[in-house]
Amino acid sequence: MPLESLALILFLLPLAWSPGPGNVFFATLGARAGLAASWPASLGYHLATWVVTLALGFGFGHLAGVAGQAAQGMALAGGAYVLWMAWRLWGAGMVAEGARASRAGVQDGAVLLLLNPKAYAIIAAMFAQFLADDRSIERVLWVTTLFTLNNLVAFTVWTWAGARLLGLWQNRISAALLNRGSALLLAGVALWMMLR
Repeated sequence: MPLESLALILFLLPLAWSPGPGNVFFATLGARAGLAASWPASLGYHLATWVVTLALGFGFGHLAGVAGQAAQGMALAGGAYVLWMAWRLWGAGMVAEGARASRAGVQDGAVLLLLNPKAYAIIAAMFAQFLADDRSIERVLWVTTLFTLNNLVAFTVWTWAGARLLGLWQNRISAALLNRGSALLLAGVALWMMLR
């Protein structure tokens, strides 16, 4: 399995590390609230990732694949949720020096995963490539856990990189520019989710 683990990691690297709803959310959260404040949302996102991936790996994905309208509805709901986050960010103020912005909770991270169509597309492609005919419990657990850990590392790096920008949110002008720029980026991701 070491060679297969390497192949899976190489498959996942561009997918988990490229900008998407989760990466943008955690980079912005890190920039506004810091790395430590991101842990509850990260816990929620990655617990949801592990549970959903495990369920899809054991075949629940077959039912979701049959219901194309449900997938479209999820994309619309996910896009609407990301648009709502962008709206909140657009109107957010600066972070006072020595203070931190409000934290995102476990449920925010879980909802973000549950409504993220990019995650479902990656999971489906991953299982099509790396499970094929072997859907043994050990194999599904291995792929699910490696996928979740890869996401955790990627999102932690994105959050850390965002946290390096915290000082910029302590100036009224740069905070307004960064909030609106981040909001527009999130809104663009939301539209991509809804229209693809």
